Amino acid sequence: MRARVIIILGLMAAAWVACADEKLPVLKVGDNVYSNVTVTAVTATDIYFAYPGGMGNAKLKKLSPDLQKHFGYDPKKASELESKHAQANAQYHTYLLSQPSPRPRAEEPDVPPAMAAHGPELSWGTDLPAALNQARSENKMVLLDFTGSDWCPWCIKFDREVLSTGKFAAYAKDKLVLVLLDFPHTKPQSDSLKQANRELAIQFGVNGYPTYVLLSYAGKELGRQVGYAAGGPDAFIAELENFGRK
Repeated sequence: MRARVIIILGLMAAAWVACADEKLPVLKVGDNVYSNVTVTAVTATDIYFAYPGGMGNAKLKKLSPDLQKHFGYDPKKASELESKHAQANAQYHTYLLSQPSPRPRAEEPDVPPAMAAHGPELSWGTDLPAALNQARSENKMVLLDFTGSDWCPWCIKFDREVLSTGKFAAYAKDKLVLVLLDFPHTKPQSDSLKQANRELAIQFGVNGYPTYVLLSYAGKELGRQVGYAAGGPDAFIAELENFGRK
Protein backbone atom coordinates (compact mmCIF):
# COMPACT_ATOMS: atom_id res chain seq x y z
CA MET A 1 0.00 0.00 0.00
CA ARG A 2 2.85 2.38 0.84
CA ALA A 3 4.36 1.84 -2.63
CA ARG A 4 0.99 2.59 -4.16
CA VAL A 5 0.77 5.90 -2.29
CA ILE A 6 4.28 6.91 -3.39
CA ILE A 7 3.50 6.11 -7.04
CA ILE A 8 0.22 8.01 -6.99
CA LEU A 9 1.81 11.05 -5.36
CA GLY A 10 4.50 11.14 -8.01
CA LEU A 11 1.97 10.99 -10.81
CA MET A 12 -0.18 13.67 -9.24
CA ALA A 13 2.75 15.97 -8.65
CA ALA A 14 3.75 15.70 -12.29
CA ALA A 15 0.25 16.58 -13.44
CA TRP A 16 -0.64 19.35 -10.97
CA VAL A 17 -2.19 22.54 -12.41
CA ALA A 18 -1.97 25.69 -10.29
CA CYS A 19 -5.64 26.74 -10.14
CA ALA A 20 -6.22 26.47 -6.39
CA ASP A 21 -8.71 28.96 -4.87
CA GLU A 22 -10.11 30.07 -8.22
CA LYS A 23 -13.77 31.12 -7.85
CA LEU A 24 -16.50 29.97 -10.23
CA PRO A 25 -20.08 31.24 -9.88
CA VAL A 26 -21.36 28.05 -11.53
CA LEU A 27 -19.75 24.71 -12.30
CA LYS A 28 -21.67 22.24 -14.46
CA VAL A 29 -20.56 18.61 -14.35
CA GLY A 30 -22.74 16.50 -16.62
CA ASP A 31 -26.30 16.92 -15.30
CA ASN A 32 -25.12 18.34 -11.96
CA VAL A 33 -24.79 22.08 -11.38
CA TYR A 34 -22.85 23.57 -8.45
CA SER A 35 -23.00 27.23 -7.41
CA ASN A 36 -20.43 29.43 -5.64
CA VAL A 37 -17.59 27.01 -6.31
CA THR A 38 -14.01 27.39 -5.09
CA VAL A 39 -11.52 25.27 -7.05
CA THR A 40 -9.15 23.61 -4.57
CA ALA A 41 -6.97 21.59 -6.93
CA VAL A 42 -6.72 20.41 -10.53
CA THR A 43 -4.81 17.45 -11.90
CA ALA A 44 -4.50 16.21 -15.47
CA THR A 45 -7.66 14.15 -14.97
CA ASP A 46 -9.75 15.71 -12.17
CA ILE A 47 -10.97 18.95 -10.64
CA TYR A 48 -11.42 19.22 -6.86
CA PHE A 49 -13.66 21.91 -5.43
CA ALA A 50 -15.60 23.21 -2.45
CA TYR A 51 -19.15 24.59 -2.58
CA PRO A 52 -21.80 25.51 0.03
CA GLY A 53 -22.95 21.88 0.22
CA GLY A 54 -19.50 20.45 0.94
CA MET A 55 -16.59 19.25 -1.18
CA GLY A 56 -16.53 17.38 -4.48
CA ASN A 57 -14.47 16.30 -7.44
CA ALA A 58 -15.17 15.49 -11.06
CA LYS A 59 -13.43 14.30 -14.20
CA LEU A 60 -12.26 17.10 -16.47
CA LYS A 61 -13.66 15.20 -19.44
CA LYS A 62 -17.18 15.82 -18.06
CA LEU A 63 -16.77 19.61 -18.15
CA SER A 64 -17.71 21.91 -21.01
CA PRO A 65 -15.14 22.38 -23.79
CA ASP A 66 -14.46 25.94 -22.59
CA LEU A 67 -13.65 24.78 -19.06
CA GLN A 68 -11.58 21.87 -20.35
CA LYS A 69 -9.49 24.36 -22.29
CA HIS A 70 -9.30 26.72 -19.31
CA PHE A 71 -7.94 23.96 -17.06
CA GLY A 72 -5.53 22.66 -19.70
CA TYR A 73 -7.26 19.30 -20.24
CA ASP A 74 -5.35 17.02 -22.63
CA PRO A 75 -7.37 13.85 -23.41
CA LYS A 76 -4.29 11.89 -24.46
CA LYS A 77 -2.28 12.75 -21.35
CA ALA A 78 -5.30 12.14 -19.14
CA SER A 79 -5.83 8.71 -20.65
CA GLU A 80 -2.18 7.79 -20.16
CA LEU A 81 -2.25 8.97 -16.55
CA GLU A 82 -5.46 7.08 -15.77
CA SER A 83 -3.88 3.93 -17.20
CA LYS A 84 -0.85 4.39 -14.93
CA HIS A 85 -3.13 5.00 -11.96
CA ALA A 86 -5.03 1.80 -12.72
CA GLN A 87 -1.83 -0.23 -12.78
CA ALA A 88 -0.57 1.35 -9.56
CA ASN A 89 -3.92 0.73 -7.86
CA ALA A 90 -4.23 -2.94 -8.81
CA GLN A 91 -2.54 -4.18 -5.64
CA TYR A 92 -4.51 -1.79 -3.47
CA HIS A 93 -7.82 -2.91 -4.98
CA THR A 94 -6.95 -6.50 -4.11
CA TYR A 95 -6.37 -5.39 -0.53
CA LEU A 96 -9.73 -3.58 -0.40
CA LEU A 97 -11.62 -6.66 -1.58
CA SER A 98 -10.28 -8.58 1.39
CA GLN A 99 -11.65 -6.03 3.90
CA PRO A 100 -15.10 -6.04 5.57
CA SER A 101 -17.88 -4.16 3.79
CA PRO A 102 -18.22 -0.50 4.84
CA ARG A 103 -20.94 0.43 7.30
CA PRO A 104 -24.25 1.48 5.72
CA ARG A 105 -24.81 5.22 5.66
CA ALA A 106 -27.20 6.38 8.35
CA GLU A 107 -29.31 9.52 8.57
CA GLU A 108 -27.56 12.59 9.87
CA PRO A 109 -27.68 12.97 13.65
CA ASP A 110 -29.64 15.80 15.22
CA VAL A 111 -26.75 17.80 16.65
CA PRO A 112 -26.21 21.57 16.58
CA PRO A 113 -23.70 22.88 14.04
CA ALA A 114 -21.13 23.67 16.72
CA MET A 115 -17.37 23.38 16.50
CA ALA A 116 -16.15 19.85 17.06
CA ALA A 117 -14.05 19.79 20.22
CA HIS A 118 -11.25 17.29 20.73
CA GLY A 119 -10.28 16.44 24.27
CA PRO A 120 -8.31 19.26 25.92
CA GLU A 121 -5.87 16.75 27.43
CA LEU A 122 -4.65 15.67 24.01
CA SER A 123 -2.34 17.38 21.55
CA TRP A 124 -3.53 17.26 17.93
CA GLY A 125 -0.86 18.23 15.44
CA THR A 126 -1.23 19.22 11.79
CA ASP A 127 2.17 18.12 10.42
CA LEU A 128 2.16 14.49 9.27
CA PRO A 129 5.95 14.12 8.69
CA ALA A 130 6.61 15.48 12.19
CA ALA A 131 4.00 13.12 13.61
CA LEU A 132 5.62 10.12 11.92
CA ASN A 133 9.02 11.11 13.31
CA GLN A 134 7.56 11.42 16.81
CA ALA A 135 5.74 8.09 16.47
CA ARG A 136 8.96 6.40 15.36
CA SER A 137 10.90 7.74 18.34
CA GLU A 138 8.14 6.80 20.80
CA ASN A 139 7.14 3.50 19.13
CA LYS A 140 3.56 4.64 18.58
CA MET A 141 1.01 4.66 15.75
CA VAL A 142 -0.37 7.76 14.02
CA LEU A 143 -4.10 8.51 13.86
CA LEU A 144 -5.30 10.88 11.12
CA ASP A 145 -8.65 12.59 11.69
CA PHE A 146 -10.12 13.97 8.44
CA THR A 147 -12.99 16.14 9.67
CA GLY A 148 -15.22 19.13 9.02
CA SER A 149 -15.06 20.49 12.55
CA ASP A 150 -17.57 23.33 12.26
CA TRP A 151 -20.20 21.87 9.93
CA CYS A 152 -20.11 18.03 9.79
CA PRO A 153 -22.77 16.57 12.18
CA TRP A 154 -21.23 13.09 12.29
CA CYS A 155 -17.78 14.54 13.00
CA ILE A 156 -19.13 16.59 15.89
CA LYS A 157 -21.06 13.64 17.29
CA PHE A 158 -18.05 11.28 17.17
CA ASP A 159 -15.81 13.93 18.73
CA ARG A 160 -18.21 14.32 21.64
CA GLU A 161 -18.82 10.62 22.18
CA VAL A 162 -15.28 9.33 21.61
CA LEU A 163 -12.40 11.72 20.97
CA SER A 164 -13.24 14.05 23.84
CA THR A 165 -13.54 11.31 26.45
CA GLY A 166 -11.05 10.53 29.18
CA LYS A 167 -10.88 6.87 28.17
CA PHE A 168 -9.77 7.71 24.62
CA ALA A 169 -7.33 10.33 25.95
CA ALA A 170 -5.69 7.73 28.21
CA TYR A 171 -5.36 5.28 25.32
CA ALA A 172 -4.06 7.89 22.88
CA LYS A 173 -1.38 9.17 25.25
CA ASP A 174 0.06 5.68 25.45
CA LYS A 175 -0.41 4.48 21.87
CA LEU A 176 -0.97 7.30 19.38
CA VAL A 177 0.36 10.46 17.82
CA LEU A 178 -2.66 12.48 16.68
CA VAL A 179 -3.00 14.53 13.48
CA LEU A 180 -6.03 16.74 12.79
CA LEU A 181 -6.80 17.34 9.11
CA ASP A 182 -9.64 19.83 9.21
CA PHE A 183 -11.81 21.08 6.33
CA PRO A 184 -13.94 23.76 8.02
CA HIS A 185 -16.43 26.11 6.39
CA THR A 186 -15.88 29.15 8.63
CA LYS A 187 -12.91 28.40 10.90
CA PRO A 188 -9.87 30.39 9.66
CA GLN A 189 -6.88 28.46 8.32
CA SER A 190 -3.65 29.51 6.66
CA ASP A 191 -3.33 28.89 2.92
CA SER A 192 -0.42 26.54 3.53
CA LEU A 193 -2.47 24.41 5.96
CA LYS A 194 -5.42 24.29 3.55
CA GLN A 195 -3.12 23.12 0.76
CA ALA A 196 -1.41 20.51 2.95
CA ASN A 197 -4.76 19.11 4.09
CA ARG A 198 -6.07 18.97 0.53
CA GLU A 199 -3.01 17.07 -0.64
CA LEU A 200 -3.30 14.54 2.19
CA ALA A 201 -7.00 14.01 1.46
CA ILE A 202 -6.07 13.20 -2.14
CA GLN A 203 -3.15 11.03 -1.06
CA PHE A 204 -5.31 8.91 1.24
CA GLY A 205 -8.36 8.84 -1.05
CA VAL A 206 -10.67 10.56 1.45
CA ASN A 207 -14.08 11.33 -0.03
CA GLY A 208 -16.16 12.01 3.07
CA TYR A 209 -16.03 13.05 6.69
CA PRO A 210 -15.24 11.93 9.22
CA THR A 211 -12.55 9.49 8.09
CA TYR A 212 -10.05 8.09 10.60
CA VAL A 213 -6.86 6.53 9.20
CA LEU A 214 -4.41 4.61 11.38
CA LEU A 215 -0.77 4.49 10.25
CA SER A 216 2.30 2.71 11.50
CA TYR A 217 5.25 4.94 12.36
CA ALA A 218 6.68 3.96 8.96
CA GLY A 219 3.65 5.53 7.25
CA LYS A 220 1.91 2.27 6.29
CA GLU A 221 -1.88 2.35 6.50
CA LEU A 222 -3.09 -0.20 9.04
CA GLY A 223 -6.81 0.46 8.71
CA ARG A 224 -9.49 3.12 8.51
CA GLN A 225 -12.96 3.94 9.77
CA VAL A 226 -15.12 5.84 7.32
CA GLY A 227 -18.00 7.73 8.92
CA TYR A 228 -19.52 7.65 12.36
CA ALA A 229 -19.64 4.39 14.35
CA ALA A 230 -21.60 3.81 17.55
CA GLY A 231 -20.18 2.20 20.65
CA GLY A 232 -18.24 5.02 22.26
CA PRO A 233 -14.54 4.96 23.08
CA ASP A 234 -14.46 1.24 23.90
CA ALA A 235 -15.57 0.24 20.39
CA PHE A 236 -13.20 2.68 18.69
CA ILE A 237 -10.23 1.64 20.81
CA ALA A 238 -10.98 -2.03 20.06
CA GLU A 239 -11.08 -1.22 16.34
CA LEU A 240 -7.74 0.59 16.50
CA GLU A 241 -6.20 -2.29 18.42
CA ASN A 242 -7.44 -4.72 15.77
CA PHE A 243 -5.97 -2.55 13.02
CA GLY A 244 -2.66 -2.44 14.88
CA ARG A 245 -2.42 -6.23 15.01
CA LYS A 246 -2.64 -6.61 11.22
